[in-house]
Amino acid sequence: MSTMYAELGELKVGSFIVIDGEPCRIVEITKAKTGKHGSAKAHVVAIGIFSGSKKTLVAPVSQRVEVPIIDKRTAQVLAVMGDTVQLMDMETYETFEVEMPEEEEIRSKLQPGAEVEYWEAMGRRKIMRVLKGAE
Repeated sequence: MSTMYAELGELKVGSFIVIDGEPCRIVEITKAKTGKHGSAKAHVVAIGIFSGSKKTLVAPVSQRVEVPIIDKRTAQVLAVMGDTVQLMDMETYETFEVEMPEEEEIRSKLQPGAEVEYWEAMGRRKIMRVLKGAE
């Protein structure tokens, strides 16, 4: 199960939401009360975890929305191969490749032996930060 559902009104800044099939982190949420017969609306601005693109959603606060289930795991860097990084999960010992992160402060520390935190959401994986460098 890679997603669950929540009411839009329950989410807040820092929560995660799925917009256009992309798991995103909410950076801004505003709720507007409407007239006597309308329902309150929420305006959500979120940044895609994998794409880094800005997405917006306007919907009633009572609307059920998809929320990605994010698995935060640790892995060791086995190899850096141009645009991809080979990792080994520290618990399952599974080895796999992920895209080289865009962020320069992460890229500069990626070398064999380094420990990283990676997130898995909706069948995709991304290195989020370096926990400790190679000895």
